Amino acid sequence: MTFFHFNPRPQSKVLPVDFAWKPRCQRMLCIIAAVTSFALCQTIALADDDETMAIGAKIYQEKCVMCHGGEGQGNQDYYPDPLTGDNTVGELAELISETMPEEDPDECVAEDAVAVASYIHHEFYSEAAQIRRRPPRAVLARLTGNQLRQSLADLYARFGDAGWRDDKQGLSGRYYNNSHWDDKKLSIERVDPTIDFDFGLKGPSPEDSEGAKKIDPEEYFIYWSGSLRVPESGRYELIVKSSCSFTLDFGSRDRELIDNHVQSAGKEEFRRSLFLTGGRDYPIELQLRQRKRKTEQPPAYISFSWVRPGGVEEIVPAKYLAPSNQPPVFPLQAKLPPDDRSYGYERGTAINRSWDESTTAAAVEFADVAIAELYPQYKRRHKKDPNENRQVLRKFLKEIVSTAFRRPLDSEMEKHFVDRFVDEIKDDAEAIRIVCLYTIKSPRFLYPLLDKDRPDSYRIGSRLALTLFDSLPADPLLRKEMEKDQLKNPKKVTEVAWRMVDDTRCRSKTRQFLYEWFDLAQIDEITKDKETYPNFDAALVADLRESFDAMLEEVVYSESSDFRLLLQSDWSFTTERLASFYGDAWKPADGQSGRLMRSVHDPIRHVGVLSHPLLMSELAYHRTSSPVHRGVFMTRHVLGRVLRPPNAAFSPLNPDLHPGLTTRERVALQTGEVSCQVCHSKINAVGFAFENFDAAGRYREMENDKPIDASGSYITRTGETATFDGVRELGDYLAGSPDCHRSFVEAAFEHFVKQPIAAFGPNLSDELTQSFQNSGFNIRQLIVSIAEIVANQSVAPEPTPS
Repeated sequence: MTFFHFNPRPQSKVLPVDFAWKPRCQRMLCIIAAVTSFALCQTIALADDDETMAIGAKIYQEKCVMCHGGEGQGNQDYYPDPLTGDNTVGELAELISETMPEEDPDECVAEDAVAVASYIHHEFYSEAAQIRRRPPRAVLARLTGNQLRQSLADLYARFGDAGWRDDKQGLSGRYYNNSHWDDKKLSIERVDPTIDFDFGLKGPSPEDSEGAKKIDPEEYFIYWSGSLRVPESGRYELIVKSSCSFTLDFGSRDRELIDNHVQSAGKEEFRRSLFLTGGRDYPIELQLRQRKRKTEQPPAYISFSWVRPGGVEEIVPAKYLAPSNQPPVFPLQAKLPPDDRSYGYERGTAINRSWDESTTAAAVEFADVAIAELYPQYKRRHKKDPNENRQVLRKFLKEIVSTAFRRPLDSEMEKHFVDRFVDEIKDDAEAIRIVCLYTIKSPRFLYPLLDKDRPDSYRIGSRLALTLFDSLPADPLLRKEMEKDQLKNPKKVTEVAWRMVDDTRCRSKTRQFLYEWFDLAQIDEITKDKETYPNFDAALVADLRESFDAMLEEVVYSESSDFRLLLQSDWSFTTERLASFYGDAWKPADGQSGRLMRSVHDPIRHVGVLSHPLLMSELAYHRTSSPVHRGVFMTRHVLGRVLRPPNAAFSPLNPDLHPGLTTRERVALQTGEVSCQVCHSKINAVGFAFENFDAAGRYREMENDKPIDASGSYITRTGETATFDGVRELGDYLAGSPDCHRSFVEAAFEHFVKQPIAAFGPNLSDELTQSFQNSGFNIRQLIVSIAEIVANQSVAPEPTPS
């Protein structure tokens, strides 16, 4: 018999399976797939007493072992796949009653089918059985690519001043009535929300600045400073357009990204591409000079734009600019190989030549910046310290090694990782390079869970930083708490975790998690048929991203941080462009102004972010909606259920060939084959609930002159059937659904910890889900709870197969 595949890791929603089907197994799959009625699942007596289990075991041994193996492991000659999945006993009993044994399906029905189903479910089929038989273990994993970038950024930051952040937006601007910095000539001082100025021939206007003085339009100097807030890791393009001479320093005052001090003839646009690490505030200094000219002076203008990962060129919005000066940031540029995501979250498991070469490149890049920036700065700070036998260099290198290894160094480690190299190498730069290479390539740095020999507070601090920041503990306050051995106190751990949750690095990681849970993490661009959706363009998609981002941030960082608002809120963030395309429901509420505004309330068209056009348009085709994509998303991501990969790829039916059918009718026609229904009876039932939203995410009530049918259903893990009509009813159901709560909790745990949740205890999923519910579904509280569990629980990781 064929059942849904169970992933031994709860978040591994897709299992790569090589189907070496025998003819009899193909026939068996088709027969089982024909079972689409849910009624029987609710009427079968789900007995699990000892007598029933004994009867089931006897029947299984007599009639099922030959094909499926004694423990459901499969048989290469008959049916190679294991009997594992998340169907209920009732669903299994129905399949058995209808199809097994293959030679005589009527031989095992009614109570016998229930007995066999109960035995299979308890012994090896269910998730609980899988965990009981093969308890998951934490895997010894290396740093993922993002963890490596974050760790090196914090290793660099270890030698800088502590940054501070306020709620102000924009860049600090100082305008001088001169061609250079001269405080006596300071005319205007203000915070500019964005850098997008057309000064023309009149020069900067002092009208909006209190106490400002008039500026000579033929000669002036403007100095903008502050920081660029980077929300996500990825490749960014920074763009400055100007008719004047300018320079742009980025990441550090000593790092010149664009030099147009000597103005390039005829060139007014400058672009630079950088990989930036998310959750960081990058210092920025932009200096513009308008000089008197002997020839005719052209109109002056300047703008600062960017292209975010997967985005479009736009003036950098004020929310991503801050007037406060921040310490320098190290953005690693070395190309890193992608990490394994087959379990639903990034894992550092692959150890190969590509990874080895990329970590070497990263070590060399860090060594170069340590030589050029960190050590000169360190020497200036310690210029009065005694330097006999190069003590300043030794101390500098020991701080690098101890921070990278997340622990204080003992005398043997100091000799091995620092002193022997300083003794042998007379050139300071070469000694720094060798120690950095040796340290960053060391398993003590690359494998952060090799922490048994660390003092307790260092181990706890390291796990907090890895869980919440994907990084190492480098912040001055956290280092101080580790040094004073304060983290052995559970209350202190909770206090520190709450502090860290509001840090920009944790905010970036939380944003990444939510994008993954809503299946938007891998989107690049979204396009639609120009004739059907003529105004659906890249600029509209950029606004949708901004709206979606703002909604996530609003929910997570509100006082309640209530997860249910992601599924139930009846408003969203909008722009003028979104209101024009999506209609009245996307108009700004009364009193709203600015670029991004709260929309009016509409409980039908706004259902949390479930109905957000960014999600709806991504889960759709070029011209039509896709109940299948939406149903798969709901089943795997939101409800945490397992789906077997399809036997073969297929294209949707061309709507032009079936002009009289609605999308729902075409999908039902195409997936009605018995070989499809084994999965599509589940997929379609939830996917159809989204049919009120077309391929662009616009609300509709009719399609092809027929009323939209958005009715759907879902069978829970415990066998109950939920019915709903439309996304509003679905969202309200999900807000109270234990399956949805559990899916969110498990996905959050495995995203932040990058280990299977069952490895931390067979009951942890249930306990953490209950705690999440008791907290009022507080997302930030959930993240803190996850960090507490990881910090305080001793879990020995198993070695990763190379």
